[in-house]
Amino acid sequence: MSRVLVPIAEGSEELEAITVVDLLRRARIDVVIAGPTEDPVVMSRQVVILPDASLDEVMDQDFDMLMIPGGSPGTDNLMKDERIQTLIRKMSGEGKYLAAICAGPKIFAHAGLLDGKRVTSFPGALDLPERPAVKSTGGAIEVDGKIATSRGPGTAMAFGLKLIELLEGPARRDEVDSRLQR
Repeated sequence: MSRVLVPIAEGSEELEAITVVDLLRRARIDVVIAGPTEDPVVMSRQVVILPDASLDEVMDQDFDMLMIPGGSPGTDNLMKDERIQTLIRKMSGEGKYLAAICAGPKIFAHAGLLDGKRVTSFPGALDLPERPAVKSTGGAIEVDGKIATSRGPGTAMAFGLKLIELLEGPARRDEVDSRLQR
């Protein structure tokens, strides 16, 4: 069974986080939502989420994917957290999937992982003068190697399904999708 870590912080986008977590769990993927501490996290629209664990508790655990939701100021709060930078470096070095939606991809850009990659994000989130080699397409979803990115809240469902496909294959994605009655 695949394992996915979804870190959240004050101001993270709840629609992106919960939509993707819900779909991954429907696919029988083990998902851990980790907050800065074990305390409830107030998301960007004032929805309160109780994390499954704190970031400290998951630092030494193995995951197949790290999925970062967007949201403001959540993305900046996650980008400033050295534990997130450590996890990104570790998982990238191990060849694990890195996924981010909305403003979340700028955390990977900040870590230097998007240079030369085909990616997407919320409009303007990757307009980074210090990272001119990032190839932002503006598409709904982009997958380049082990990096998957998506544009924003409106693409969260399709993104969640794409992550299922990456981790568990098209048959599992189709199984989950068929029950959504879209």
